[in-house]
Amino acid sequence: MAERERVMRMSVEQPLWRALTAYRVLTMLYAIGLFTTAYEEFTRPWVAVAYYAVLSGWTLATLPRVANAARCTKRFLAADLTIAVAGILLTPVADAPERIHAGGPTLPSIWTAGAVLAFAVKGGWRWAALASGLVAVANLIERGSPARDTVHNVILVCIASIAIGYVVEVARASERTLARALEIEAATRERERLARDIHDSVLQVLAMVQRRGAVIGGEAAELGRMAGEQEVALRTLVSGGLVPVSRVSEDAAEGAVVRAVDEQPEESGPVDLRALLAPYAGARVSLAEPGAPVPLAPVAAREVAAAVGAALDNVRKHAGEQARAWILVEDEPDEVIVTVRDDGPGIPEGRLDQAEGEGRLGVALSIRGRLRDLGGSAELISVPGQGTEVELKVPKDVTNVRGKAERR
Repeated sequence: MAERERVMRMSVEQPLWRALTAYRVLTMLYAIGLFTTAYEEFTRPWVAVAYYAVLSGWTLATLPRVANAARCTKRFLAADLTIAVAGILLTPVADAPERIHAGGPTLPSIWTAGAVLAFAVKGGWRWAALASGLVAVANLIERGSPARDTVHNVILVCIASIAIGYVVEVARASERTLARALEIEAATRERERLARDIHDSVLQVLAMVQRRGAVIGGEAAELGRMAGEQEVALRTLVSGGLVPVSRVSEDAAEGAVVRAVDEQPEESGPVDLRALLAPYAGARVSLAEPGAPVPLAPVAAREVAAAVGAALDNVRKHAGEQARAWILVEDEPDEVIVTVRDDGPGIPEGRLDQAEGEGRLGVALSIRGRLRDLGGSAELISVPGQGTEVELKVPKDVTNVRGKAERR
């Protein structure tokens, strides 16, 4: 089946850029409003008018620049901070000395904090410390002395910007860790799917060739020995697998990138599970099913049928060709239950854990793994001398189950 690549982008800092965009516009309007209400108190109002014209044009023209980290370049940050510092230093030229000494606002007012926050979101707490330090120096020059309110505002801007910069750095590290974890999880699911398919086909064929070759002898015995070696090597590869190298977005604003391989979307129409289980019925396999159709999503029906096939393969392999098996299908309101029972010798206690440790993942992957991926379960009950019973449960709403699993 054809496959496609799903790309998921995760970014917790993108909302910060949107908030910063709104903050710059609102604080620009706030600074202009402060000037308008105190226009008559300025000694050189035309200087302030000229500055606010530049500030307004710059703020509106550079809104796309603060949309994400890629567009917010170092050159832009430097120019943005220059406008903020220039406005602070121009305040004594435009405003009355009495207002300045009384604690009046600078020309850019709190718009300056937006320029510092841009440094924090872009480069982390170190960039924030540099920008807030320059703003602090400009404020001290503008006031002429370290007044109480000036020191208070400077410290507040420094702490806030450094804290935000640190949070951004932690968020980026968390995104990369989450991206890596999701890729490992996707690779593990894909490896388990391949392992199930390989166990259901290639590994069983190799095991059969090994057994038959040992019985026939001669050149066939050598062929069986080679098949046995390849079976061991393939089991080792399946149980180990490879984990891909994590890929991270070059654009930090887009967040960490997780790439996972998905199969093409399945057909949407339900499938009658009875039709997929019917071929398993035979002289030594009895099938008991409801008289009405047992509808399941296509992926669920195929996985349940494959799990039943794996259980029957285990019956033939471990209980012998003469063993009998019974398949019971129960259609419950919220789930479908399929039970596979045999009259074999049963499984000794601890044998399944031992087989899984040796890389023989038939029950772990071909049966339990299939049902787990569907949000269902597989219970195996075996008493030595009394046969084995495998109970498979799968919810009918498989799509909803998978959606919940992805959201987790």
